[in-house]
Amino acid sequence: METKTAEALAGASPVIIDIERIMKLIPHRYPFLVIDRVIDVVPNTSATGIKNVSINEPHFQGHFPQRPVMPGVLIIEAMAQTAGVLVVHSLGANAEGKLVYFMTIDSARFRRPVVPGDQLHIHVVKERNRGNVWKFNGEAKVGGVLVAEATYSAMILDS
Repeated sequence: METKTAEALAGASPVIIDIERIMKLIPHRYPFLVIDRVIDVVPNTSATGIKNVSINEPHFQGHFPQRPVMPGVLIIEAMAQTAGVLVVHSLGANAEGKLVYFMTIDSARFRRPVVPGDQLHIHVVKERNRGNVWKFNGEAKVGGVLVAEATYSAMILDS
């Protein structure tokens, strides 16, 4: 059964943010821009980042050459970037390009390896925000199977 977002249920088209828009919202660039698209955006609430895992990514040269595995810290970074896109999109044009810094990472769990050819779906849900500090729960899945999860907070900084 397909899960509908609040916007889809209300008859609005779900928001999809492509790579060009992502690069306007957050300052990350190659080789550290790790998400390719953000879908199902519900401002101030949740979003799903998409990461297409490719053998051409530089970390696979050393992690590990005989059995490439996406580093867990990059999965957490994909969660953070998805949340960053959600925060900046929710705050509007005045927040575009601002830095969003990790403050905490709690309860991180890695359930299964992520390998080239996988497509990560990174679902982030805002737990709360106070001022410029936002707290999120994130889950990363491949083919609907949970591969990683974490609770984390970040601060958006004025330049």
